[in-house]
Amino acid sequence: MLSAGVKLDSEVASPLVTIREIPVKTLADEPTTLADLAGDKALLVVNVASKCGLTPQYTGLVELQQTYGPRGFSVIGVPCNEFMGQEPGTAEEIAEFCSTTYGVDFPLLEKVDVNGDARSPLYTELTQTADAEGEAGDIQWNFEKFLVDRDGKVVGRFRPRTEPKDPAVISAIEAVL
Repeated sequence: MLSAGVKLDSEVASPLVTIREIPVKTLADEPTTLADLAGDKALLVVNVASKCGLTPQYTGLVELQQTYGPRGFSVIGVPCNEFMGQEPGTAEEIAEFCSTTYGVDFPLLEKVDVNGDARSPLYTELTQTADAEGEAGDIQWNFEKFLVDRDGKVVGRFRPRTEPKDPAVISAIEAVL
């Protein structure tokens, strides 16, 4: 007879999947995970759009990638067309725009929904994280940012109007490197 609290092997739950292990696809439609894309780097996952008033934030994201990439950090861009159709392009058009207009050199994932019934599994997990005011839930607009540490824990959420080079973002990145 087993003592209370002891589980048989068949009763042991499988380990929890971290954000890094959730299946995603690259912009080129290749299956992958954040772990496969970026190894054990700290990540800033951002829903992006090319025709948004906040699109110039790409400049700051590229600067973060250049500054912190060598120290074990990567931005991951996730195109989304949910907010007033501000990312209408095909994968090829998005890639071309990002590379020629902003020199994006960080990974881009496939275009996904970040809210609603069709929300991607990645964003189902990310949106459980609260922002600085203690609010979790739906993405408010393009360029909402989530900081993921090397262990796959979401350690920061920054709303769309928080610029990539805001002192709060920089401080949080420095803390996980």
